[in-house]
Order: sequence, then structure tokens, then C-alpha cells
Amino acid sequence: MDVKEKTARLFFVSTLMDWNQNQNDRSMPWKGIKDPYKIWLSEIILQQTRVEQGLAYYNNFVKKYPTISDLANANENEVFKNWEGLGYYSRCKNLIVTAQFISNEKSGVFPNTYEEIISLKGVGPYTAAAISSFAFNLPHAVVDGNVMRVLTRFFGIDTPIDSTEGRYLLNELAQNLLDKKKANKYNQAIMDFGAMVCKPKQPNCKTCLLSPKCHSFNYSSPDEFPKKSKAKSKTNRWLMYFLPIYKNQILVGKRQQKDIWENLYEFPKLELNEQPTLELLKNAEHDNFLKKMGLTISEIPLFQVQLLTHQKIHACFIDVGLNKKIQIDQFEYVNLKGIKKLPFPKIIAAFIQSKNFQKTG
Repeated sequence: MDVKEKTARLFFVSTLMDWNQNQNDRSMPWKGIKDPYKIWLSEIILQQTRVEQGLAYYNNFVKKYPTISDLANANENEVFKNWEGLGYYSRCKNLIVTAQFISNEKSGVFPNTYEEIISLKGVGPYTAAAISSFAFNLPHAVVDGNVMRVLTRFFGIDTPIDSTEGRYLLNELAQNLLDKKKANKYNQAIMDFGAMVCKPKQPNCKTCLLSPKCHSFNYSSPDEFPKKSKAKSKTNRWLMYFLPIYKNQILVGKRQQKDIWENLYEFPKLELNEQPTLELLKNAEHDNFLKKMGLTISEIPLFQVQLLTHQKIHACFIDVGLNKKIQIDQFEYVNLKGIKKLPFPKIIAAFIQSKNFQKTG
């Protein structure tokens, strides 16, 4: 490392810590606390989720499950229902599994070493570093989207952040910059700085204390950083949901396969790889499915859309009034009045809300 680079790093750390002490007024309910359970809870909720969206969920979970034992002993469907709308439901499953493990195997005491924390279900390097530093002040650098943006802009790093090389480079740099005696304060400072000053759009460069030595401000443009590899196109999935209702009871099933929305409920469906047409529905498999419900489709409803990270979900819903009960494997009848107590994917939950099933029956 040459003198110029060393000087830039010292300036970066000292300026950041000064900003944190004198100007950082970002307020969040989990900020500054030492309870590893609540820190872990906040970090899992905020994975792939904006703070503004996750805040209400965090407050609700802390209220309903004030300790990790409360969460471990909660009804699984209830926990998933409280998670409904956050997406990435494997996080919720991992939350339950980890809570039960700590409650049963660790007597409810959260692990206090990085090695133990990272071994927990659903905890990766970033989350382990966050819990380690914020709860126990252990010297592990957190590297989230805010941190990557600050580092790539200030140091002019043009390696794609979603590449193996980019992740290694940023993790190594972040660890070298870390104020190891004040890991918790430094990690919080750089995350908050990225959220409040070095924002994704319209960063406050003119008033930024780091701008005198910031590469992107002085030699290029903040909008150029961070760089990413070419985005992959989303896979389209077409889901036709059917609502078989018999005497105020409706068929629902719990998704068990290793796919999106695992452990959530849904209605019987046809899934297609292309936009459905009446002609397409005449193939033997689809036609037999429709005949089982005594249904002939003459018009395909409008599809609603939900965007996931790598998938674009198209879903439509078709009412099916039954004269007698039909049986479909892994589906069971549930009273319409109780359907809102079950956890559904966001796109189905929104449809249920619009139908207002509770008034039906």
C-alpha cells in the first residue's frame, strides 16, 4: 500500500467516525441495543428488504415474541401469517428453525462467537458479522448494499459487486478499514452513512465530508458506482388458481416443494410456461384437471403480476362453485371465515382481501 492509499484510508475512517459522533441522527429501534435476539431478528427481516418496509414487521415480531423462546414456541402458521407480505419466505422458516434450536439446544442463550453465529440456519457472513459486532463488539466488518456503495464510490472500485472477485475485494477492504476496538460503532457508521449521505440516487456529495478524497466525486460520477454484472432476465411463470367452494368451505393446500413460497398456502392451480390460451388448456393434463372440477373455461381472466428477484409471477383467479366435494391430493377444505388466518403469498393474499371472504358465508 503506497502513502497516498494509506492516507486516503486513514482519512476515510477518521472522517466517518467523526460524522457518526457529531452528525449521525438516524434512528431505528434496533440501533444501539445489545440484545442479540433482537439484532438477529432485525437482520433477518431486513435481508432483501428496505428498512421502511421491515420496520413495522420488526415492531410486530418484538411485541408478539419478546424473547427467542416465545418465537420458538409459537404456532408456525401464526408466525408465517405475521411474516406475510415480506417475501423470501425461507427466511421465516429459518427464523423458526433457529429459534427452536437456540431455545432447545442452547437453553435460550444466543451464541456469542462469530463461528457459532454463522453456523445458525439462515445466517451468512454479513448477518453473522452484524450480530457479532453490534451485540458483542467483535471485530467483524459488515458489508451490505450501503457499505458496498460507499466503498466503491470513495475508492473508485469498478469490479462488479455481484462477482466473486468483487465480493472478495470489498470484504477484504472492509475488514482492513474496520476500527477493531469500536467495531459496533464503525459498522453502524458506514451503514448509516450509505443510507443518509451516500444514497443510491442523488447522494449529498456537495456537503459530504468524504468528498475531498472521494474518487467518484473528483474523477467520475457517483452514478457510475457500484458496478454490477449484466442483469439476468426474469423467468415468467403463469399460474391459474381455482377456488373450489362447497357450502362455505374452500380447498387450500400448503406448499411443500423446494420452490418459492414454501410453507405458505395456495389454491389448486395450473402452472404454464407461457401465457395461457383456450387452445393451450385443451391438452389432456389441463383438460382432465378442469373436468375434475366440472369446469369449462370460455374466457381467461386478467392476470395480476408479482415481481420476485429472478421470476415474474402472473396469476389469475377463477371461482368454482361445487355441487359436491372433490378431492385433490395435499389439499383440504377450510371454512371461508377462517381463511384469513392462514399465510398466503402476497399476490394471493391481496386477492383474498379484495374478495373479502369473511363476509361470505
